[in-house]
Amino acid sequence: MSSRANPKVAMLMGGTSAEREVSLSSGRGCAAALRDEGFEVVEVDCGPDLPFRLAEISPDICFNALHGPLGEDGAVQGLLEWMGLSYTHSGVLASALAMDKERTKALYRGEGLPVVESRLACKAEVAARHVMEPPYVVKPYNEGSSVGVYLVRDGANGPPKLSDDMPETVMVETYAPGRELTTTVLGDRALTVTDIVTDGWYDYDAKYKPGGSRHVVPAEIPQEIFDACLDYAERAHRILGCRGISRTDFRWDESRGLDGLILLETNTQPGMTPTSLSPEQGESVGITFGAMCRQLVEDASCSR
Repeated sequence: MSSRANPKVAMLMGGTSAEREVSLSSGRGCAAALRDEGFEVVEVDCGPDLPFRLAEISPDICFNALHGPLGEDGAVQGLLEWMGLSYTHSGVLASALAMDKERTKALYRGEGLPVVESRLACKAEVAARHVMEPPYVVKPYNEGSSVGVYLVRDGANGPPKLSDDMPETVMVETYAPGRELTTTVLGDRALTVTDIVTDGWYDYDAKYKPGGSRHVVPAEIPQEIFDACLDYAERAHRILGCRGISRTDFRWDESRGLDGLILLETNTQPGMTPTSLSPEQGESVGITFGAMCRQLVEDASCSR
């Protein structure tokens, strides 16, 4: 981080991915919080001219509030490394690995973390036949925020009708029943566990629209499961090489006890919107939103 008393922060947000609106909301919220913490913040809606904008602004720190491809997959991280700019969140390799859900699962498996069966498949094949015994889930292997997720229920007559904007390669994984749990790691410490309660599938609207879901934080679950979520999230953070902040999502089938807890994925750019989980978890353990944003800025560096 710059030694200047009031470092200039470029808030990178927006972008061109399907998660653009979420990123804009995250960026505006983080910018306001950092201004309250005494930082000079310049909001940057990222596009092809980003290198020129950054050269013009000459920031001390780039706060990465981008979500989805190009912002979360190592691409913008590589640009910032090339330009010699310090930035927040994870570096090139960790970002690329975590964004690729199948490679993430391979790393989890190698470290003995519990995951469900999964495979990559051609979109045309998935649309033509069941490539896995239902129930199963089909999703892009490199998107977030429940964008483009299809649940094929047990007893389904045929394969899912995938939208035209789904990528040519998708991930198919065994459906994991149970409760939706999540844990944020800030720095190198897991904060707490949230139990996400919805009326149905935890989709994009449930994540980001007010009233779309109810968050029970800390989760009212057995201590064994609570502690396992903290442990697994910290291990996932380390395995992937994450920096700054990450959030690991779980499913827990309470009828199976600890054997029913599985990891879904790790998000290196967790949402920072008014309804987002990580800021809420921070508040629950005494870390204000401003303090969380400040910690990310103070952790910023190049060559992450």
